[in-house]
Amino acid sequence: MRRRLLVGCTLVAAVATAGSLYFSEIVGLVPCELCWYQRILIYPLIVILGVAAYETRSEVWRTALPLSVLGIGVSAYHTVLQLTPTAQCSLGIGCGAIQWEGLGLFTIPRLALLAFVLVSAGLVVLAVIDRRDES
Repeated sequence: MRRRLLVGCTLVAAVATAGSLYFSEIVGLVPCELCWYQRILIYPLIVILGVAAYETRSEVWRTALPLSVLGIGVSAYHTVLQLTPTAQCSLGIGCGAIQWEGLGLFTIPRLALLAFVLVSAGLVVLAVIDRRDES
């Protein structure tokens, strides 16, 4: 169960990373400053979670959960900027712009938010299992 959770979280982080690289390198969209912060938070999770999955180290949630929760905060803020046309991004020009929209619902920050929520949920389940087994 632990390894499956770790592998699942690693795959979510890998897909999010591949998606961000696809949008910038293949589609040619220029990432805004908030997008860079989200990348800074998701990219190391592939390595951290991948190594933990390989070694079946469930205590990795202590390291990875703060990164993913912080990613939720940045992605949620970015999503609010896109939903509120009058909101101003103090971090750079264009943070509120919608460069891509899929199915009329998904934008790049919303996809990042989904990835961070999925990783965080998996890590919380891992933490509960870890804590339960310690008792």
